[in-house]
Amino acid sequence: MTTLLDEFSWRGMVYDATEGLAEVLAKDRVTAYIGFDPTASSLHVGSLLTVMGLARLQRFGHAPIAIVGGGTGMIGDPSGKSQERVLLSRDQIETNVAGIRGQLSRFLDFDGAANPARIVDNADWLGAIDLLSFLRDVGKHFTVNYMLQKESVTRRLESEEGISYTEFSYLVLQAYDFLQLFDRYGCVLQMGGSDQWGNITAGIELIRKLRAKKVHGLVWPLMKTASGTKFGKTEAGTVWLDAARTSPFRFYQFWLNTEDRDAISYLKCFTFLDRDAIAVLEAAINTAPEKRETQRVLAREVTALVHGRDQVTRAEQASSVLFGEDIATLDADDVLAVFEDVPSSEVSAAEFAGDGLGVVDLLARVQLATSKSEARRLVESGGVYVNNRRISDPNTRLRRDQAIGGRLFVVRKGQKQNHIVRVT
Repeated sequence: MTTLLDEFSWRGMVYDATEGLAEVLAKDRVTAYIGFDPTASSLHVGSLLTVMGLARLQRFGHAPIAIVGGGTGMIGDPSGKSQERVLLSRDQIETNVAGIRGQLSRFLDFDGAANPARIVDNADWLGAIDLLSFLRDVGKHFTVNYMLQKESVTRRLESEEGISYTEFSYLVLQAYDFLQLFDRYGCVLQMGGSDQWGNITAGIELIRKLRAKKVHGLVWPLMKTASGTKFGKTEAGTVWLDAARTSPFRFYQFWLNTEDRDAISYLKCFTFLDRDAIAVLEAAINTAPEKRETQRVLAREVTALVHGRDQVTRAEQASSVLFGEDIATLDADDVLAVFEDVPSSEVSAAEFAGDGLGVVDLLARVQLATSKSEARRLVESGGVYVNNRRISDPNTRLRRDQAIGGRLFVVRKGQKQNHIVRVT
């Protein structure tokens, strides 16, 4: 039978693992955890590999724990960071924790009888300890020499910023998390990105010293594109899992725009498609890359996981805007998402009442034509489109009931010059 470690391996999700983990995963049902840093009220695509790690673990019959770090979030993990984080207030952290909990529930089953997922907040135990007891009972098991050897610390020591005592202590706090989860839930495995290896091994050592038990760690490579850039980094900024921050349409487009050489590794890491299905798509991208079927499947699968199948349908309908189809029946918000960076003007709804506003007058009003006479010539020459439909009669008038959602018109001059008219 395929084990969880086999699954991670063929999907390219094993960078390092502790000795003996393969045997443990093959014979036992284990409890494992991953931590999520509550620096925002939403996770982003960079967090998605970690979420999928927990979801795969549960599908293989193991019990997942997601720690939302309300306690460690007040300190900040120095791993992978070139400078100290801005510290958040307790209220901000609680808001962020609530948002992340909701997103994790799309991937994890919290009601399963055999291996239900758990979400815990490490503020439950970190907030209750006093400094003297922590230094005496936990801190004494970590030498400064040991902590200085950790990559997350050495990188910061070499920078101009250095590292504060606050962030220097993060490793000990995360190790204590592992100890607490071991004691409370029998957790014997911590997983995460390769930049977490030092923190994970610190927890393994603490449990060995205090409980004389062997526990394990597993980390996957940090995701980068084939061109070497950080995964999820776009010109438009962070791609969030929260629909209010990144619309489902833009989320779908992010995956649809994946380069050919990244598409297969993304399918392995970010979907639940099996080997046979991915092999078919790999053949398709090698034989007919221009059809972009692999990217379409990738976009559908990931968008469905994060936002639901109905949002996939809406995203694909909205995508038709880019290919010249009639868009009058689309959702106005989806259309606005497509044309987010396009110039816009506001026109009073009263001007579209009765017989409506003449298209020639509108073209001149929004400066797609320098004059009404030029606007008339543009229409007569077939160079004007409203809601992707060609307007050939200069006497055409536009009424509000023709607006998309009663709210907007997409007016286009030629093939590329678009303008949004918002009916106010």
